Parts: sequence; C-alpha cells; structure tokens
Amino acid sequence: MALGRPVWRATRSAIQALLSKDDSQLRDNKQLLETALVPLDTVKMHLPAKIGDYTDFYCSREHATNVGIMFRGKDNALQPNWLHIPVGYHGRASSVVVSGTDIRRPAGQKLPSKDSKQPVFGPSTRLDIELEVGWFVGSGNKLGERIELKDAQDQIFGLVLVNDWSARDIQAWEYVPLGPFLGKSFGTTISPWIVTLDALEPFLVDGPDQSSPLPLPYLQESRPSAYDINLQVQIKPAEASHFETVTVSNLKYMYWSITQQLAHHTVNGCNLRPGDMGATGTISGPEKGSYGSLLEITWSGQEKIKFQDGVERVFLEDGDEVKITGFAMKDNYRIGFGQCAGKVLPCLYN
Repeated sequence: MALGRPVWRATRSAIQALLSKDDSQLRDNKQLLETALVPLDTVKMHLPAKIGDYTDFYCSREHATNVGIMFRGKDNALQPNWLHIPVGYHGRASSVVVSGTDIRRPAGQKLPSKDSKQPVFGPSTRLDIELEVGWFVGSGNKLGERIELKDAQDQIFGLVLVNDWSARDIQAWEYVPLGPFLGKSFGTTISPWIVTLDALEPFLVDGPDQSSPLPLPYLQESRPSAYDINLQVQIKPAEASHFETVTVSNLKYMYWSITQQLAHHTVNGCNLRPGDMGATGTISGPEKGSYGSLLEITWSGQEKIKFQDGVERVFLEDGDEVKITGFAMKDNYRIGFGQCAGKVLPCLYN
C-alpha cells in the first residue's frame, strides 16, 4: 500500500494479464497453475493489512437524521455542524477482526430504564449492527501536511465491507460529552478482500446534492465521488434455519464521500499511515428497507422484525449470525466484495 497508486495499477494489470485466457504463461503451465491457484475452501483468510489506526465517520444524512429524530425530535434531527463537516471519531484498531470471527456480547454501564438516573452494570441488551464500507490508506501523508481533495483518490488503496457492531444501551449512557467508547470498541468486522479504487472507477457516480449549504472550499468536490455499490444485510436468528435479508442499501446514498472524509481527516495536519482504515459510518437509504442499523429498522425497538420461522427480533440475541455482502454491476460484469460475517456469543460477565 505504501508504494502508491502507480505500483498498485501495474501490479493489478500484471495479475489480470496472467489470469487472462489469452495469456499462455499461466494457462499452459500445469505445475505453475497448481502452485499459484489455491482452492478457496482450503484457505484461511486474515485481515488484509496491519491496521495502525481506525477512524469511524458518521456520514449518512439519512442515518443521522433518523437517529436525530429518535432522540432529539424532527426539528433538531441534525446537529448544527453536520452539513459542514464529515463527523468522525477515533475507533479501536485492536478489535477490528476479519469476517468469520465470533463477536462476544459486551457488558458495561447502562441505564435500566429511560427515566433512570443511576446506571447498572450488565450485558448489553440492545446489541446492533451497522452497515458500513471501509477504506484503506495508501502511502499517506507527513505530520503537519494535508492531503488535498483532488489527490484523495490516489491515496485510498481500496474498499472493504464493515460491520461496526454497536451496544446501543452502553453507547447511550456514555457518549456525552466525548462520543462513543465501550459501546463500539468491543468489535468491528471487515471483509478480507480489498477492492481497489481502480476496479471501482466505472462505478463512480454523482453523490447527494451539497449545494445548501455549500461545503467550505477544501471539501468541495469537482467530479463524481460516490460509488454505486449494492449492499445487503442478512440475519440468521439462533432459532432459525436460514438467513433472511433485512436491508438492501447502496454506498451512493452516502452524503460525505470517502475522499471528503480523507481530506477532512488530514486538513489539520494529522498524518495517516499505510494500512490505516476509515469507515463511512452507518449507510442508510431513503426508505425503511434501506436502513443500515436495527436501531432504525425497529425504530429504537418499537417495531419488531418478523422472520419466516416465526422468530422476532428488535436487537441481536446470542447465537444470531449477521452477514453483509456487496457488489457493483455494470453491463455484463460484476465485482463482488465477498462477505463480512460474524456470530454473537454470550457475554462472559454479569
């Protein structure tokens, strides 16, 4: 990643050439084929990079509006700064895990009821998912310098799928005044395959309108910066026999682009390093079927999700499995992201 986009492109082109049906170098060499190509079912996937730092953003207008309505009312849904900056917080890199890793239900302080003033300690009972997309930093920048928006695409190596597991009851008690902490830091799952921005270039589209208010000059995009990537969340309750879809969304709904996120992250001179990861925050679309969290789908637990086996959920229960998938499609080809999956294990502490 540190070598920069020209090397990424050259490497990608070389691999494409080797795998082409028109290239005999690999195609006609049986011994080389057996060495180079490994059956997928014999492979154990790992994290795609050593993630030094992880920043989680809050960049979906629909998600921020929905959450704001729930907790502050329709007239104050968005905070005054939201349409001016890509809001973010520093996440926990040590608990980012690869798809297929089980997630242990967290315990922490929480209020036992809405009107309570004193917290109690115990396992989270409002365990949630967040549908996100992550991006990996390429060569990065020096401390004190910034990455200009026009150069940001050259600094992002590629994208992965992200489930930023969230304990809503722990988060609700702790987040004032400094934002999320233990309600988020217990686990973040990512897909193992990084899809490069070069591969995704054909899927660039215009993002949501940002004309009112217009961002400050350093955040003003002059070219398409959103990506038309289809996203899906499926859940298999512990008592159920199969996965069912609970959300279908798209990265193109994201208000603040990944390049705006990167540019804003470095505008104060913060240095980003190769392998650092950013994540978009929950991606929600305009309709209920495209909301990216159970908090929104159930409207903070007021509406149950009904599965075909007769199972109902408002938040995740022990033994539930979550699977996020994504793909981009154009004309006669499709680019997949693999999957981002995890299973909820019981809490160890009461």
